[in-house]
Amino acid sequence: MIASLRGTCIDVAGSTAVVEVGGVGYAVTVTPAHALTMRHGSEVFLRTALIVRDDAFELFGFDSTDALRVFDLLRSVSGVGPKSALGVLAHMTPAQIANAVANDDDAAFRKVSGIGPKTAKLIAVALAGKLVAFETAAVPLGVAAGAAHPASEDVVIALIGLGWREDAARSAVDDAVATEPGVAQMGTQALLRAALGSLRPAGAGR
Repeated sequence: MIASLRGTCIDVAGSTAVVEVGGVGYAVTVTPAHALTMRHGSEVFLRTALIVRDDAFELFGFDSTDALRVFDLLRSVSGVGPKSALGVLAHMTPAQIANAVANDDDAAFRKVSGIGPKTAKLIAVALAGKLVAFETAAVPLGVAAGAAHPASEDVVIALIGLGWREDAARSAVDDAVATEPGVAQMGTQALLRAALGSLRPAGAGR
């Protein structure tokens, strides 16, 4: 079992990154937002899930232990394969998934490509009570709403790479950190999604 990888990103395209560890390159499938935070030549650390099939070995990578745990729980639902599970995580944070399940909000899952109404309802029902630890919690004492997030700089660099000016990118990240609920629990890709959300309406910085 390959539980994690720490190495150099030698290629990244779409949702696939190649991480070289000890001279061996591992192809890892990640969410598109996560891929945007990875740069050629940079050191990366991924929590991973190895999916073994008759015709293939597939490695999926995550930026947090929470994302990996939720990925495994999603895969436990009948009809949800690894790609669908990753698709859910590409659209929602672990906390958002947990809150949707807690509120029996299957509509949130229907927005994910490849998840139909029956499977969406099954996710909400099958995972009820299993995601309590991931539900949005209050920001821990001592962490101010506007405090710097450890992934802020990576997200700024990713936004610049997408074409936004540095000042617009930093402003979007600061706004996301200040206004997004549960920011202290956010992973890199979740913070990137939040920052992109504040940029899209005005097309800022393009």
